[in-house]
Amino acid sequence: MYKSFFKRILDFFTSLIGFILLSPVFILVTVGLFFANQGKPFFFQMRPGKNEKLFKIIKFKTMNDKKDNSGQLLPDSERLTKIGALVRKTSLDEIPQLLNVIIGDMSLIGPRPLLTQYLPLYNDFQKQRHHIRPGITGWAQINGRNAISWSQKFEYDVWYVTNCSFILDVKILFLTIKKVFVREGISQEGEVTMKVFKGNF
Repeated sequence: MYKSFFKRILDFFTSLIGFILLSPVFILVTVGLFFANQGKPFFFQMRPGKNEKLFKIIKFKTMNDKKDNSGQLLPDSERLTKIGALVRKTSLDEIPQLLNVIIGDMSLIGPRPLLTQYLPLYNDFQKQRHHIRPGITGWAQINGRNAISWSQKFEYDVWYVTNCSFILDVKILFLTIKKVFVREGISQEGEVTMKVFKGNF
C-alpha cells in the first residue's frame, strides 16, 4: 500500500514544501550558473523512469560546453566550473529535480535515473531497478554514492525495490542529509562523477 499509493502522496507534498522553502537558494544558484554557463543554468536530459518510461530530468548545469579543436566536448574535469563544483559538492544541483518529483516522473527516494544508453546493457536482475519511480536519493547514494562499483550500486538499487517502506525512506532521507554535510562518495577515485557503465562483461 505504501509503495503503490502513500509514497506518491508524500512525495508530492514534501517536494512542494521543500521547493518553496529552497526557492531563495534555487534563484541564487540559477543566477550564478546563468553567468558561469553563458546563459544556460539548467541541464536537461532524457532518463528512464518507472517501467523504463523516458522523461526529461532537470538539474543545475555544473559543467560548461567547451570543446576541443575537433569539436568534441572536453573531459568532465576540464568543463566543471568553480561554481559548478561547489553546487555539486553541496548537492544543490539536485534541487531542480524536486520539480520532477512534483509532476510525478520521480520520487524523493529510489534508484537514481541513469543514462538511456545503459538500458540495453542491463541483465534481468538489474532491470528490476525500474519497477518503481527513480529517486533524487536512494539506498545506493547513502552507501557510497558514486564511489562504489556498478555491481554494488545495482545490488543496492534492487534491494531497495524489494524492501521499500516508509521507515526505510525516512532512514534514507536523514542519512542523505548527513552525507550532504560530510560530502562523501561524490565521485569515484580519479573521476569527476562515476565511470561509464559498459555492461556485464
